[in-house]
Amino acid sequence: MRTLECLNAPGLDKPAGHYSHAVVHGGIAFLAGQLPHVPGEPGRKPGSIEEQTRQVLANVDRVLSACGSRRDRVLRCTVYISDIAHWPAVNKVYGEFFGEHRPARSVVPVNELHHGYAIEVEVTAAMDE
Repeated sequence: MRTLECLNAPGLDKPAGHYSHAVVHGGIAFLAGQLPHVPGEPGRKPGSIEEQTRQVLANVDRVLSACGSRRDRVLRCTVYISDIAHWPAVNKVYGEFFGEHRPARSVVPVNELHHGYAIEVEVTAAMDE
């Protein structure tokens, strides 16, 4: 039987709720939804949607690294945004982050996100071989 590993990424604040940053099982890393928290700076929020998108993707990178994976191993992303009008800016930063790699993606407009953020990103990735 394969085991599950629940982990939190070094350098990111520990989750305040009853969850882990990621669960690894069977060579796949399942990342919890990441918000654009600025690590080590409680209460500091990135301002623009571009800044929030860069920060949330930097947080995703940290969790992927803690799992033994990386952005070019991402299989799927779900991007939650608080206003569909943000989409062009989010998509531009997202494209810069992933470069030539194009994981499967869903975009879900929502009314609001926790702590008043404008974006949250959830990822599933293959582990490094």
